[in-house]
Amino acid sequence: MRITMFLLLLTPMLTLSAGASNRMLTTEFEVNAPIEKVWEAWTTPEGIKTFYAPDCKVDLRVDGAYEIYLTPEAKPGERGGEGMRILGLEPLRRFAFTWGAPPTIPYVRGQRTMVILEFEKKGAGRTLVRFTHLGWGEGASWDEAYEYFDHAWNEVVLPRFRYAMEVGAVDWKKTPKLPPVAPTLKVTYRAGFHIS
Repeated sequence: MRITMFLLLLTPMLTLSAGASNRMLTTEFEVNAPIEKVWEAWTTPEGIKTFYAPDCKVDLRVDGAYEIYLTPEAKPGERGGEGMRILGLEPLRRFAFTWGAPPTIPYVRGQRTMVILEFEKKGAGRTLVRFTHLGWGEGASWDEAYEYFDHAWNEVVLPRFRYAMEVGAVDWKKTPKLPPVAPTLKVTYRAGFHIS
């Protein structure tokens, strides 16, 4: 699996200690959309505004800005994914970025986790999307953030992404209630990054 190899290569960057968390959020699913449309949805302001958030700032290059303004009218520091950076960029194949927590979880908001998206063409007009969110710490605040993002990715962002690809852009004045992409995204892994 490509994600396993990618994680093995990232081991020195993650600097996992003996007490570090061994959990991630991950899923894969297909959408009825060509890979080019899927790529643009995650990597361009026009695409992001169709499902992720009503506003954003994207500098599409490694270490470029990847700021997602879930509540753009809020004061700076409370608008959403501010200060996030692009970590990896392989057009039409892989996109990785840092991610933080909402202002309601201040300790974790001051930290960074990582989201990795992988895309694979699956025939005429279909794309397989692999989603992984990792880099979780331990403790009550990290547990709260892990639960929060299991819900946020699984029941909000990823379903809206699928909706935007297959139906049309989300109306930010009346967002649709959609089914989750999986029962849960929670996974634990053993030392060496072998998913159990």
